[in-house]
Amino acid sequence: MHSDWSRRLVIGSLVGVALATRPVAAHVDYVTEEGESGPGVVEFLSAVLSDPLNVAVLVAGGVGVTIATLGWLRYGDHIADVTVIRRTLRSYQPYLGWLLRLATGLPLMGAGFGGYFFSPAVGVEARLVQITIAFLLLFGLATRLAALAGLLTYLVGLATHFPTLLLSSEYLAGFLGILVVGPGQPSADLLLRRLIVTDGTIMSRFRDVTTVSDVLSGFGVEKSVAPLLIRLFLGFNFAYLGVTEKWLDPGRALQVVAKYDLTAVAPLSPEMWVFAAGLGELVVGLLILTGTFTRSAAGAGFVILTTTLFGLPDDPVLAHVTLFGLTSALLITGSGPLALDRTVIPTLRARIGTAPSHADDPATPAD
Repeated sequence: MHSDWSRRLVIGSLVGVALATRPVAAHVDYVTEEGESGPGVVEFLSAVLSDPLNVAVLVAGGVGVTIATLGWLRYGDHIADVTVIRRTLRSYQPYLGWLLRLATGLPLMGAGFGGYFFSPAVGVEARLVQITIAFLLLFGLATRLAALAGLLTYLVGLATHFPTLLLSSEYLAGFLGILVVGPGQPSADLLLRRLIVTDGTIMSRFRDVTTVSDVLSGFGVEKSVAPLLIRLFLGFNFAYLGVTEKWLDPGRALQVVAKYDLTAVAPLSPEMWVFAAGLGELVVGLLILTGTFTRSAAGAGFVILTTTLFGLPDDPVLAHVTLFGLTSALLITGSGPLALDRTVIPTLRARIGTAPSHADDPATPAD
């Protein structure tokens, strides 16, 4: 009996950190149906925390994450591969607008043709509006106006379908990111812009027309603020899903564990699976939200989404495209302004004996 418990503890400890990235971390509402009510929140948490194995797994996972974090702070910047990766990711900045347009426009087009409103959980058809906005975004035509229209459309829908539409709150990050960054390249807007600024062209007659970009610049809104806007709403989305879909509604999440036989992947209780998935999403969300190890957190979010893609065969993949794009965008931009990556993290690096000039997201690139 003792040896069996020890074996379970060892296996559980090894997968403790990885649990948060397993397929149960999907939008639970997309792969389950309303059914019998599950355990209450207090009952659920009691079931998790009263099991010594679960507590041991959580402690082991916390220790593992702490050691990995300290190791990264101390040695991460001394790895040449890390420097090359950061430099390469930053070189993708000219294509950031294109990435955001694709990540927002494609699922919006799918929502229009699929007959739902942003989220598959909201069965309201707004085909013409969503397809029109999506087409403009994908083509890169009147991009900022299209993003503004999409933002307003989402907010109107949120007012009438609250809180269900919060399942797709990543659209806020997408629309705001596009609004600030602009169309990027390639895009129809960039082509028109080059015609306008070239002397002798017909389009040069419209050179003095005020654009959305001019208005934003007048209010002091620059492209550098885009990572902050993306972080706020993407981080909120991860944290919100982790808490509300897993911890506050464990019955639906337990259905996912049973449906895909996730306890066969690791010998842990279904309740522990749900708790760990929620914890993983919450931690990733808070890291992104506060701009702490932003690229690493975005990478972890990308892994969560990838395991969902391959682990849940009936999950609506198109509904997650925006999340894929936004995590990819943060891999490119890093944290942006108002982030712990620019304040606390460099201080921690300095205190444990390494120069802060190569921080996870340095204010001044040290390439």
